[in-house]
Amino acid sequence: MTTFNLPDLGEGLAEAEIVRWHIKVGDQIKVDQPMVAVETAKAVVEVPSPYSGVIRALHGNPGDMIATGAALVEFDVAAAPNARPAPAKAPERPKADDSGTVVGSMPTTNEEEFIETAVAGGNSGAPRERVRAAPAVRALAKRLGVDLARISGSGRGGLITVDDVMTTSGPTALHTAATVTALKTPATAPRSAVPVAAGEPEKLRGLRRAMAQSMSMARDSVMQCTLFDDADLHHWVKGQDFTIRLLRAIAAGCRAEPGLNAWYDGEAQSRRLLPRVDVAMAVDAPDGLLVPVIRDVGGRKAEELRADVDRLKRTARDRTVAAEDLRDFSFMLSNFGMIAGRYATPVVVPPAVAILGAGRLSHDVIAVMGGIEAHLRMPLSLTFDHRCVTGGEAARFLAALMRDLERDS
Repeated sequence: MTTFNLPDLGEGLAEAEIVRWHIKVGDQIKVDQPMVAVETAKAVVEVPSPYSGVIRALHGNPGDMIATGAALVEFDVAAAPNARPAPAKAPERPKADDSGTVVGSMPTTNEEEFIETAVAGGNSGAPRERVRAAPAVRALAKRLGVDLARISGSGRGGLITVDDVMTTSGPTALHTAATVTALKTPATAPRSAVPVAAGEPEKLRGLRRAMAQSMSMARDSVMQCTLFDDADLHHWVKGQDFTIRLLRAIAAGCRAEPGLNAWYDGEAQSRRLLPRVDVAMAVDAPDGLLVPVIRDVGGRKAEELRADVDRLKRTARDRTVAAEDLRDFSFMLSNFGMIAGRYATPVVVPPAVAILGAGRLSHDVIAVMGGIEAHLRMPLSLTFDHRCVTGGEAARFLAALMRDLERDS
């Protein structure tokens, strides 16, 4: 009997939640066949099998939290035809050596390494390199379009880790936990539905845990400053699409002040201005907050943007959003006024440097020459990272955004 323990999923987390099992006791399983989907604060990860064999025991049900290193699956390796023999037991290492263990490396009672042979540069005639990466890391790299042969692994002995893949795929893939959240959870996935009694503590899981980590990181690393104003929509023609007008106005603000469409590296104190405006729009999903990205808001037609917004909101709410739709944003939008609230202090998530909050529309009494009028107005709250954006830049951005919003069409 061989016991497989829940690995450290490359995030330094103490536990993960079982989302669904792909196997049951008595099943025959092959090496690299998906066994179980587990959810951490960053992602839902499909964990593959390190052995061929017969499943003898499963430890935990969907919704259960399993501690890293705890028993998860028991195999009868000898019972499977053509089973791969269990590797010899590795020498004992200090506990600290395992801190870099990644998704799919799956330390068991007998530790095993996973080595993939890859071709550098994609030339089948070139000398082949040995790329050390776990099956789940290879699957993640394939999903994100990352060539493992071009990565220098930071794990023990050159092992390629999840963070190596995320860093290669783009800055926001590593730095924003909420953005990386879904690798992905179908809406039909079993979830823990046990109600929590009033007054009893409830441990944060999944998206809510990701939000907690992301907000803590923002609090500790960003100098947040917020400007407030109101856009006058009195001259709008009937039938305007509020969300699309907001996206277009953000693009206009970024053209006026490109410094707000940027990434900032606080450790290196370096700023990168981005040529395209990709807006992450917060979606209030049943399980927590997801932030899909609308691409190139300044270079696409209104109908294209509307179709994309509808698609992303739908996939975010049923948890089928693709990983590529959750990363590499350059600006952020919180349209909380669709529910309630006039002004807010929305939080910038690094490495982005600005977020716009749009409040609830209202008819305000405005003084005009010769009297007063009731005008439809949109409250705006612009939070920016004051480490790399000046107050003047933020004010000019907001002024340009408001000018675009206040056009009749």
